[in-house]
Amino acid sequence: MDKPNRLLSKRPWLLSAGIVLAVVAWLASGLIAPSGESSEAEDASTTAAADQPPSSVRVRSQSAEEVRRYIVVNGNTAPARTVTLAAETDGRVESLGLERGSNGNEGTLVVHLDDRDRQARIAEAEAVLSQRLAEYEAREKLKSSSYVSDAQLKEARALLESARAELVRAELDLEYARIVAPFDGALLDRDVEVGDFVSRGDPVATWVDNRRIVVTANLSEHDAGYVTAGQAAEARLATGETVRGNIRFVAPVADTGTRTFVVELEVDNGDGGLRAGGTAELRIPAESVLAHRIAPSLLTLDDAGNVGVKIVTADDKVRFVVADIAMSDADGVWLTGLPGEATIITVGQGYVADGSVVKAVPESDVDTAVAVKGDEEREE
Repeated sequence: MDKPNRLLSKRPWLLSAGIVLAVVAWLASGLIAPSGESSEAEDASTTAAADQPPSSVRVRSQSAEEVRRYIVVNGNTAPARTVTLAAETDGRVESLGLERGSNGNEGTLVVHLDDRDRQARIAEAEAVLSQRLAEYEAREKLKSSSYVSDAQLKEARALLESARAELVRAELDLEYARIVAPFDGALLDRDVEVGDFVSRGDPVATWVDNRRIVVTANLSEHDAGYVTAGQAAEARLATGETVRGNIRFVAPVADTGTRTFVVELEVDNGDGGLRAGGTAELRIPAESVLAHRIAPSLLTLDDAGNVGVKIVTADDKVRFVVADIAMSDADGVWLTGLPGEATIITVGQGYVADGSVVKAVPESDVDTAVAVKGDEEREE
């Protein structure tokens, strides 16, 4: 007995190694099980899973309907035309015809310049014209008697035409003293006041055509193919009003930065009641599609974060369909991409995964059962 003790005391690492080997052997004995026991455990697990009934979900079977898809984009409203009125002659502002924001028809006076010596120049031009006309007629009579050459007659005619042109210029200069509205619209801004001196070409006012309102928006490359000039469309204004008109312009070339196409809807505003410069929602009818109408609450998310709806296939499996919303209204959303006859999960879609087997319970059966139960309770 003393000899082993002396051996262990001299070599203590042998004791440590023995203890480690004993612990490892004990742990291994618990992990290693007979193959028969492992197979039996797996079979029991599989049997338990098979015995579990499939999840029940409430469904509604419905058919796709043909609906008109609408292209809905946000845009802005603006006057159909905006022009800058400029002076076409020199003069001092004598009077103003309209205040800013006032409506006016074509020809309405906006700014009146002083006449200066324009009336006198017209009278002078008329007198010169009368003289030139008399000289030409006299030379024409003398021409028949060979007292006047062809050259002298042509000279008289040239002087006559020059006098006529001078009279026209004098009359136009007087007319230009009255700066008027070029078309029906409204005075947006005025750059001059009474007493200001303006030269030819100076801006005096900004005139807008508010009798027609244009709604401008940008369409994607896909949607632009369904829009043509002259097509009827509508817009919902920020005030809640809905206006209708026709598409007047579709850009033939996309914007290089956004790759979108500009579209303009022209709306009649004959009474000037609509104000331009606000936001609007443009709605353009596109192609007809087959779609299912569902409540927005039926939309759900898949594992990738896509928005869609879950349906039940013919073999009672759940299938997730990514939502392709054709249009939306107060009654719900219209989805395309579903089968023509679809069984849509209405209750329980959040508890079943794509591909799982479920028990589909029609809504009609649930409603009938509730009604029968209610009748029985009333009878008791």
